[in-house]
Amino acid sequence: MIFTYKAFTKEGEETKGTAEAFSVDAAISQLQKRGLVISEIHAPNEKRLKISFLSLFNRVSNKDIVILSRQMATLFSAQISALRIFRLLASQVENSTLKKYLTEISDDLSGGTSISSALARHPDAFSSFYVNMVRAGEESGKLDETFNYLADYLDRSYEVTSKAKNALIYPAFVIMTFVGVMILMLTVIIPKIALMIVDSGQEVPIYTKIVLWFSSIFVNYGIFLAVGFVILYFVVWKFSRTEEGAITLDNISLNVPYIGDLYRKLYLSRIADNLNTMIISGIPILRALEITSAVVDNHVYKSILENTLSMVKGGSSLSTAFDAHKEIPGIMVQMIKVGEESGELGTILKTLAKFYQREVTTAVDTLVGLIEPVMIVSLGLGVGILLAAVLMPIYNIASSA
Repeated sequence: MIFTYKAFTKEGEETKGTAEAFSVDAAISQLQKRGLVISEIHAPNEKRLKISFLSLFNRVSNKDIVILSRQMATLFSAQISALRIFRLLASQVENSTLKKYLTEISDDLSGGTSISSALARHPDAFSSFYVNMVRAGEESGKLDETFNYLADYLDRSYEVTSKAKNALIYPAFVIMTFVGVMILMLTVIIPKIALMIVDSGQEVPIYTKIVLWFSSIFVNYGIFLAVGFVILYFVVWKFSRTEEGAITLDNISLNVPYIGDLYRKLYLSRIADNLNTMIISGIPILRALEITSAVVDNHVYKSILENTLSMVKGGSSLSTAFDAHKEIPGIMVQMIKVGEESGELGTILKTLAKFYQREVTTAVDTLVGLIEPVMIVSLGLGVGILLAAVLMPIYNIASSA
């Protein structure tokens, strides 16, 4: 039987292919002997079997990795052996998943595996960026500095990303509240009042007719609307899982007024910070671009970085390659050009990362400042219009009585 698999090499790179074996266990054993860490394997026309996954309630968080990196930096600076460090940390970590990983890493180290290769076996906890940073630290002999760089980077990345995401939670909550209130009024309150208005025999204003029409739609076809919404959500979700869908949605997110500007600054901050952290750690610019394209988390900027990588391989400078894309601001291109000419590219990228981090913070504060009054006024207007549409006819009935 031929099995199709996805796996990671000792270097943390994803690979895929086929393996011939009489059972799934035999196929797994065969691939593990080749030094591969399997993430997914399945036979043709069979349901995919997930090999490694984390419990939703016990996953390794960014905070866990930041704390772990800080601890490793301190222990490495104290000249403690890597094997002892990982065994010590495995005995102290509270997260059971991370404890399991650290124990396995300790076992790999005792068998002669390098730290970076051992970390690469657990890509759901240690990203390609993290692994390559550690590999650079091993080659330079500065693991304590490397883990400090990583902890600082993860702290910055988490702060900027979480601030951007949290900015969208409030408006999402207000919108859901608004929709919930409207649906409640249209399905429960308005139908009862509508009977009184219709039975009065008076002429119903056009705006009241519109409200009553919407109310009848929700009352009579509400279940179909709900099912349609669920189906639409599922279709969009499935579409987003495809390459074309992910690219389309990423393009849309970058072109939404205000929010698109926020996301652009977020990705530019991430690109500058990733490149700076890797360059100062001694990772070649080509490898830094390759890793950054894999972790930028946006297909538009991923495509830009991949194209930039090709141009730099062909002999172009980083600034020239970036200048070919309108998504990269001119100020960023010019500052990178200055960094290349002065030999201070790492410093310039660090400055750019801080600049765009501040820009993200400012954009988030501005967005929240705009959203709060707009949402509150919209909610009040929506409820007010509904009430006016049904109360005015009732007032007219009472006046004529």
